[in-house]
Amino acid sequence: MVMVNPYLTAQIPMRVMNERYARRFEFGNTPARATIEVSSLPGGARIEYTGVAVRDLKQRQAVRPKNMPPSPTASPCVFAGDTLYCSAKSGFIPGPHGGVYAETTPHQLRQTMRNLLDNLEEAGMNFDQVVATNVYLDGLQDLPTFDQVYSEYFGPMLPARTTIQQIAATERKPDKEDHFPDLEQVSLIAVRRPRTDAK
Repeated sequence: MVMVNPYLTAQIPMRVMNERYARRFEFGNTPARATIEVSSLPGGARIEYTGVAVRDLKQRQAVRPKNMPPSPTASPCVFAGDTLYCSAKSGFIPGPHGGVYAETTPHQLRQTMRNLLDNLEEAGMNFDQVVATNVYLDGLQDLPTFDQVYSEYFGPMLPARTTIQQIAATERKPDKEDHFPDLEQVSLIAVRRPRTDAK
């Protein structure tokens, strides 16, 4: 597996899903992942998965910035040949005092794009090589201001995109540590440029 999308309802706590999920993969060599909370699933299901796999394991390579510890549940990005699948990122500021400190969608998005760029650069790539993104918004009413910032990171040819609001919007208040809830997340797919041999 190079990319997995779990779709889960409130009946499946995230910690339970993560604990069961981590058993299926080698620590630090997990697929990229974007987890989507949903209000319901067909047939009364509580969780569903979609994913992308590569047959030849020599074509699979996990990518992780050196300052990021390995995770039992998701690699930042995974190559399948020349195609790079990157996990959903939010406006979380990494580090010992990390958290989401921006209170608006546009401000969170700038940190999200910084986090995604760290992953792309570790893979020797940039935003020009992104061919598709998935955008998860807390509220679709934020789409106009989201788009203003989002478009700054790409050239005139924007990647293909899917944009959704997962569940009802959250209460936009900081917690006791002044961390705000995620108002947006972005996952992406990028394609490595063909190698050219030096003459």
